[in-house]
Amino acid sequence: MRNPEATREKILKKSGVLFNTKGYKATSISEITDATGFTKGAIYRHFKSKQELEMESLFQMSLLMMEALRGRIKTETTAPDKLKAIFRFFESYLGKPVVKGGCPLMNAAIEADDAHPGLRKAALKILDMLHNSVVAILENGIRYKQLKPDIDKAYYASVIIAALEGAIMMSKLRGNNADTLRVIQHLENQLKDLVL
Repeated sequence: MRNPEATREKILKKSGVLFNTKGYKATSISEITDATGFTKGAIYRHFKSKQELEMESLFQMSLLMMEALRGRIKTETTAPDKLKAIFRFFESYLGKPVVKGGCPLMNAAIEADDAHPGLRKAALKILDMLHNSVVAILENGIRYKQLKPDIDKAYYASVIIAALEGAIMMSKLRGNNADTLRVIQHLENQLKDLVL
């Protein structure tokens, strides 16, 4: 007797690796059937379309990334240290990615365009989750008098995410962490100006 939930999870995991390493458009259903060992019919029994599978795979990969990031953040007690934990998480991402192929948000964002509105919408939802998490850390830092009260939270959250995602892209292209380390140094220097 088969376990439908285990089948679904296997399809999501295997297809997620393919989407994140080869690309969403470049990955075919036949490659997914080869990777999972399931038939095309079995895959479509669990997912209405390839597009649905792409979006759910992206969401699952992003949840894995967010859980790992949340684990790092929870170990810290102050807002500045929580922000530094985010910086360090991204620093380690090139050498030890949570998901094979790099940051699923960045990979999906690069590929999502007007021709793939579903993937774009899913990536935007994940970006908003990440942005809101950074804003919440900043808000708590202000509330507990760890950060200056006049911080433009949305601005700093955008700068932090854009800088870190851009650093990952540059480091992946160069094959080393030098750009990521420079960006983290910049963000840490900027953070010093925000701390009370």
